[in-house]
Amino acid sequence: MISIRRARPGDAVAIGAIHAAVWRSTYAGILPDAFLSALSEARLAGFYQRAILDRREGHAVFVAVAGGADSTGGPKVVGFASGGRARRQGIAEGEVETLYLLEDWRERGAGRRLMRAMGAHLRAVGCRSAMLWVLRDNPTRWFYEHLGGRETARETIRVGGEAVEQAAFTWDPIEALLAATAPAGEG
Repeated sequence: MISIRRARPGDAVAIGAIHAAVWRSTYAGILPDAFLSALSEARLAGFYQRAILDRREGHAVFVAVAGGADSTGGPKVVGFASGGRARRQGIAEGEVETLYLLEDWRERGAGRRLMRAMGAHLRAVGCRSAMLWVLRDNPTRWFYEHLGGRETARETIRVGGEAVEQAAFTWDPIEALLAATAPAGEG
């Protein structure tokens, strides 16, 4: 069983490891190998530690936790999402900044549930629309299309020294995201 909850400071190490693992598997052949192999789980953990403790209004980090135990004997964090008010204006009021799940835990509803938690959080802090950026060549972008996200913008950015195109997917109104992620029989 997978549960969704707000991230705690102790989750940062697992979140950093998930971020690195997902980027290495998802972006192999898309981003430079040297960049992917140089991703630092410790540096990412520090970044997410600060994000979890971030007291900016509207910011949140959620984790997907699998029942059973990890190597420490506790529940295992298998994915996470973060976001808050949009980092820049003009596309949507709220932004899902990250959504990453370990490969073995995909196709089990955890991604949908993390998106629902972020959508509900964004609505609770007053956002009437939500968006996220995804690299155009990301093989899992279909997930956002399946949830009813509409591609509303594209831009070229640099990642690992490479120019890559990213697309913004938007849910406006935010209720469209909440309806698309509702459990069966709800909505």
